[in-house]
Amino acid sequence: MAKPRVLIVQHVDWEKPGRILDNLQECGLDTEITNIVDEKKPKLPRSRELAGLVIMGGPMSADDYAHHPGLKAETKLAKAAMAANKPILGICLGHQILARALGGTLMRDQEPEYGMGPIRWVGQDDDVAMWSKNTDVLHWHADQVTLPPGAKLLARSQATKVQAFRLGSALGLQFHLEVTAPIFEEWMQVPSMVGTMKKSKIAKMREEFINGMPQMQPLADAIFSAFAARCSTQAAQLAAA
Repeated sequence: MAKPRVLIVQHVDWEKPGRILDNLQECGLDTEITNIVDEKKPKLPRSRELAGLVIMGGPMSADDYAHHPGLKAETKLAKAAMAANKPILGICLGHQILARALGGTLMRDQEPEYGMGPIRWVGQDDDVAMWSKNTDVLHWHADQVTLPPGAKLLARSQATKVQAFRLGSALGLQFHLEVTAPIFEEWMQVPSMVGTMKKSKIAKMREEFINGMPQMQPLADAIFSAFAARCSTQAAQLAAA
């Protein structure tokens, strides 16, 4: 059997795993980053071979199989990984793919969220503990999901009812704690990310992001280090089998 590794599924070059990858590497875990979004029959590892699964963000809709057929394979992989009790982390689009795989419904936002904004913590678990009821985080989405059956709601915002959820080994985050300052700067250079935003708006978003870093950093480290620890335990179990 191949050496246990954490599979990281990207959808576009600029939505990188950032702090997630940092924490996985600090645990000494092997990782594989792949992009299969436009492949009809992508070759993916079997879920039982994985130490963990990370599904990143992207600009497409989670159910747009016609234009991005690889999304269907990702959804199937998420279901299989969940059934095998593998640690799973979904970010933004990945959160939506994960929610749909677990029985949630995708819908268009009435009020898209871009830039820094508050979420309200309404629950916690072993990996997600609240320091305060409200936290400013980075948002970048125009879709959202309903809570999958049996899932525990962890966070919400005024515009998005499901900002974070836990179901078994799976954790979904609609917001972006993984983004570092260099990654954020890269986002600001991508035309499809900034759209028709004026330079003044971009400058304000940059300032708000930098100001929010001291609050986001410890939360990101806590959540992603806990995920990495779960993956490390899974890798050790696979290696010993």
